[in-house]
Amino acid sequence: MQKGNIGVTTENIFPVIKKFLYSDHEIFLREMISNAVDATQKLKTLKQQGDFKGEEGDLSVRVSLDKEQGTITISDRGIGMTEEEIDKYINQIAFSGVNDFLEKYKDNANQIIGHFGLGFYSAFMVSKKVEIVTRSYKDDSQAVKWSCDGSPAYEITDAEREDRGTDIILYLDDDCKEFLEKDKIQSLLTKYCKFMAVPVVFGKKQEWKDGKMQDTEEDNVINDSEPMWTKAPSSLKDEDYQKFYRTLYPMSDEPMFWIHLNVDYPFNLTGILYFPRIKSNIDLQRNKIQLYCNQVFVTDQVEGIVPEFLTLLHGVIDSPDIPLNVSRSYLQSDREVKKISTYITKKVADRLLALFKEDRKAYEEKWDDLKLFINYGMLSEESFYDRAKDFTLLKDTEGKYFTLEEYKKLIEGEQKDKNDTLIYLYATDKEEQYSYIEAAKAKGYSVLMADGQLDVPAIQMLEQKLSSDSSDGKGGVRFTRVDSDIIDRLIMKADAPKKTIDEGTADNLSVVFKSQLPAIGGNQGAAKADFYVEVQNLGEQQQPVIITQSEYMRRMKEMSRYQSGMGFYAQMPDSYSLVLNADHPLVKKVLTSLDSELSTELKPIEAELKGQEARLAALRQAQEKKKDDELTQEEKNDKANTEKAIQEQKDKRKEMLAGFGQKNDLVHQLIDLALLQNGLLKGAALDKFLKRSIEMIK
Repeated sequence: MQKGNIGVTTENIFPVIKKFLYSDHEIFLREMISNAVDATQKLKTLKQQGDFKGEEGDLSVRVSLDKEQGTITISDRGIGMTEEEIDKYINQIAFSGVNDFLEKYKDNANQIIGHFGLGFYSAFMVSKKVEIVTRSYKDDSQAVKWSCDGSPAYEITDAEREDRGTDIILYLDDDCKEFLEKDKIQSLLTKYCKFMAVPVVFGKKQEWKDGKMQDTEEDNVINDSEPMWTKAPSSLKDEDYQKFYRTLYPMSDEPMFWIHLNVDYPFNLTGILYFPRIKSNIDLQRNKIQLYCNQVFVTDQVEGIVPEFLTLLHGVIDSPDIPLNVSRSYLQSDREVKKISTYITKKVADRLLALFKEDRKAYEEKWDDLKLFINYGMLSEESFYDRAKDFTLLKDTEGKYFTLEEYKKLIEGEQKDKNDTLIYLYATDKEEQYSYIEAAKAKGYSVLMADGQLDVPAIQMLEQKLSSDSSDGKGGVRFTRVDSDIIDRLIMKADAPKKTIDEGTADNLSVVFKSQLPAIGGNQGAAKADFYVEVQNLGEQQQPVIITQSEYMRRMKEMSRYQSGMGFYAQMPDSYSLVLNADHPLVKKVLTSLDSELSTELKPIEAELKGQEARLAALRQAQEKKKDDELTQEEKNDKANTEKAIQEQKDKRKEMLAGFGQKNDLVHQLIDLALLQNGLLKGAALDKFLKRSIEMIK
């Protein structure tokens, strides 16, 4: 019998392992089975090389539970170990300075095992005692038993084992009894060992018999030792890929297509990446790529291995060049991992370009599902845009698809403004913005659909990418939503026409309509919406009242949902323009009524207002050459009294105009029709509109 201490510099290594790896303590099972698989594969290699002459027999790794003894046993028929090998591989943990080690890795538990090769010692995360009973494949080997109770002290004795291989027996701690439950072990085996390269057996398969589930004679093999990604693509059919996808994601829709990765230089990488049908809600799609190392599950948190936008894909990546136990910070800094990331990005882009070129019609049919993924890629990876611009599509309101270059050629004849800027018109809701779309089409303009989750940020990006670098300030590209202005100002071909209505009349009309606008709450918790009212000559055929929303402010508010540091835009009130068409007969009718009812009363107010404003202008001109301390109190009072008199007249006029508007059903009807068209008429205001409409058509 041999006794001794494991080669550590302090006696607290096992409490350290338990404490710092407790959050990941379930990986002990993966580590134990991985070691058993390694030992089995080494035996197969020795057999192939002729160094092992015996019969391989059953090479399955077997996992068993004993609730009475409180043990989990992992057994293999691999190469086993001699007493000398146990001393070398188990007892000699060659590192020093546990305190330094603790300080360095206290926030990085995953690195403890991976960095120091402590796979076997993860058993002590859940065990109060661990035994190894092993016998080497070498002729005349003596079976030995190694035992350790979680302190550096261990004991080795001779043992009885008829066959080669190793049993690892874990005596579970009282606080880890959950691992004695069959369902718990089954779920862990399925998670970590589903595709290990050697059959892993856990009990017997069951069938329903005599009113209950009973064991059969057939082993319950939990894994597929030859998964799809290990096979040659030429040997597989579409049905094989689809079946494997259903194995990985039983509740998901069928994927659109897939990429089979297979590279052995400058690194080893295999895998299958599937393109799911992504339409919205990016976060629900994440963490569907499973990372393996030699068919051993590592993690589904793969942000460090693939670019962020590729985490929307589903599938499997397997690379022996990625350590089995790694931390995310390690992945993000490792040079080989970055090479893998670059390679995967290139393969994805190449696959998309090939699909586009081989069958454009089929590609277009998939575009609405692909768009979110590609937009995300272009927004988050500069290098991906350079590749994706050749297979990125724009869809118009007619459902036709164009490449970026094709669409530019389509619109550059009609949609350049007076400054030679190419205007891309877009809509986000075909139904809500229908009349605006129709007005643009009547002008001969094309309108794009931008109704996807990331379309607004993508528009911002494309606007920058497609713009020219004209030194004279002309040229370039601008995206404008079709309802952001009246049609004649969306693409300004020339200077705006002069108004045919005098300024005073226009001001009075603006006050009448603004005074009757209902209070409208802003979107996403913003303040009450602001309305700016203006009067324009739009022609008799245009609508009497049109509501538009500033492209800049709306886009900034929408971008604040995606970009940190822009939250203040979300809290700002929504800003709209209500444009009154002075040429429309209904607006003229309002003006006629206004003139008829208030002309006599407004004239003295407006005359007084003009007189006071002229007086204020004269006072300011006289006083502007003097410093404030040079003005007499009388001069200051004179100016203040004049300003007060002006405000009083304005308030008097505003009250009079508001009173007119309050009694005028046509004003309310025109306002409500414009609000209704833009989805802004709700609640009590909508109810009033409906009742008024019924009264007006009686």
